[in-house]
Amino acid sequence: MKNSGKPITQRQLRVGEMIKQALGVLFIRDEAKISNLSTREITVTEVRMSPDLKTAKIFVMPLGGKNSDEVIEKLKMSSFVVRKVLSKKIIMKFLPKLFFVKDDSFDYAEKIENLIKQTNK
Repeated sequence: MKNSGKPITQRQLRVGEMIKQALGVLFIRDEAKISNLSTREITVTEVRMSPDLKTAKIFVMPLGGKNSDEVIEKLKMSSFVVRKVLSKKIIMKFLPKLFFVKDDSFDYAEKIENLIKQTNK
């Protein structure tokens, strides 16, 4: 999933957004039957596609950030199930392999906001 300094193409962005929307609907409807996990509580924040569109890095965040590591592990373990259900929603020549990653951007944004507040005092 290394981009090697090349800019992200319009096609990568378009396919990533298409997968993001499909995963969002799939999770809201709880269509991917993952044991001991309610996918309705998962937010897909971003999908980054590799240049060859064969792999997708999916940034997810559980609702409220609760048990995020546990949720990510369950998604990683059952990514084949999610991919199978996704294959019925999206028509592509090759459906990418899905890699689920915790989205730390909210924590980072909060950290920056706290630093700004501290400097303004």
